[in-house]
Amino acid sequence: QVQLVESGGGLVQPGGSLRLSCAASGLLFSFNTMGWYRQAPGNQRELVAGLTRDGRINYADSVKGRFTISRYNAKNTVDLQMNSLKPEDTAVYYCHVPGYRNAWGQGTQVTVSS
Repeated sequence: QVQLVESGGGLVQPGGSLRLSCAASGLLFSFNTMGWYRQAPGNQRELVAGLTRDGRINYADSVKGRFTISRYNAKNTVDLQMNSLKPEDTAVYYCHVPGYRNAWGQGTQVTVSS
């Protein structure tokens, strides 16, 4: 059973930074694409960043240049460094393994507000 646990969310002022981390278990981590998604009230869940085992990365246009996804295979974690945060980044952020359709974390709330 795949287990994903997100951490690192919180309240931050516009322009600030947060680093989210997702700890994964129950899968061969290094062989799987990992992704960060987010969902704000009234919006669909959207891909924020994805990182394959081969190092290919894709970002949502809205976060390019501000967010960085990275993985640490020895620790079975995937992180999302978020800089220059904007109020529109406010959402619940979820970790996901695309290769396991139902594998989602519980989410961590990110609130960007002064």
